[in-house]
Amino acid sequence: MHAIETVFRIESPRIIAAVTRLVRDIGIAEELAQDALVAALEQWPRDGVPDNPGAWLMATARRRAVDLIRRRENYARKLQEIGRDLETTAPPEEPADPEDIDDDLLRLVFTACHPVLSAEARIALTLRLLGGLTTVEIARAFLVPEPTVAQRIVRAKRTLATKNIAFEVPYGPEREARLGSVLDVIYLIFNEGYAATAGDDWLRPALCEDALRLARVLGSLMPKEPEVHALTSLLEFQASRTAARTGPNGEPVLLKDQNRRRWNRMLIARGIQALHRADATATGAPGPYALQAAIAACHAHAYTYEETDWQSIATLYGLLAARAPSPVVELNRAVAVSMADGPEGALAIVDAIAAEPALRDYHLLPSVRGDLLARLGRSAEAREEFVRAAGLARNERERELLLARAEECGS
Repeated sequence: MHAIETVFRIESPRIIAAVTRLVRDIGIAEELAQDALVAALEQWPRDGVPDNPGAWLMATARRRAVDLIRRRENYARKLQEIGRDLETTAPPEEPADPEDIDDDLLRLVFTACHPVLSAEARIALTLRLLGGLTTVEIARAFLVPEPTVAQRIVRAKRTLATKNIAFEVPYGPEREARLGSVLDVIYLIFNEGYAATAGDDWLRPALCEDALRLARVLGSLMPKEPEVHALTSLLEFQASRTAARTGPNGEPVLLKDQNRRRWNRMLIARGIQALHRADATATGAPGPYALQAAIAACHAHAYTYEETDWQSIATLYGLLAARAPSPVVELNRAVAVSMADGPEGALAIVDAIAAEPALRDYHLLPSVRGDLLARLGRSAEAREEFVRAAGLARNERERELLLARAEECGS
């Protein structure tokens, strides 16, 4: 049962995207994907898991999509639009590499990021469909209540269906208008893979790979957009650390403890190249992703933790806080300041944002505060913060790490 659900969670974004291309309705596509999961739960325990479970789920969902289109009279118009051959799609409106445009996942991102939806709904819907995330996980990423996210997703699917939004990658000004939301979506998908919100695994590499691939595709589609290259650079840098971020038993390994010889130098080189492209195409002040990529580059250039240029990182976080202010950015700035100038000033920054509503259930706030208190020798207070952080963490691996930190403070 668990294995089937794991396979489905990995494969569902591609299944939903492919079925959406047939039925032209994201909500119906998601239902058909769920139908395929139900079929797997019924048949696989009896007949055995197929050699290619992802292909089995895809084929089952597509067959049900074709049956649905043929069976219901109210889908006759959709059938006429799709044509006799339900396995193919119409060519793109402008010439492009097939791998760029004929990518159902990319079509799904741009469709879910249509301007008829609010920015929050675009991101939530795409995380649900592409990331395979539950509403609980999305709510955690957004730092908002779960019912709010659930309502956004339901309303978003209904809006796309009632307004008959085309399943396509747009061109020209419309593509430009949707770019910001698309970048945010890709970044959140990557982050969920890079540090899973919930569950037993610290990493979900498939999500990181999907996000990085989509970012690279966007770079090919939009070569003159600096923030596209900047996001790609940021993800390349972050992905380069993957092998060093977990120990032998899957436990998290913090940045300062990572074996940097395990960092992927090829991905770092790609990150540097993408950052150069971002700089070359920029015409004004650096955007949020350019600043974050520059921060990641500082880490990548340091061969040891001690060599890290924390002063530059603190300065870059200051620029980011001015460019895209948020409590989370300010929390990250506090960490950089603590490494550049010491924990005392950083603790003042953290205490200044501690009452922010968005950080009320954010486990990294007490985690950072606990670290600062420990460095100041205030062990008892630090232990309380690490215990509180563990209580808020939903990822089991992260909870174990935080409890271990608390234990260190209590010994």
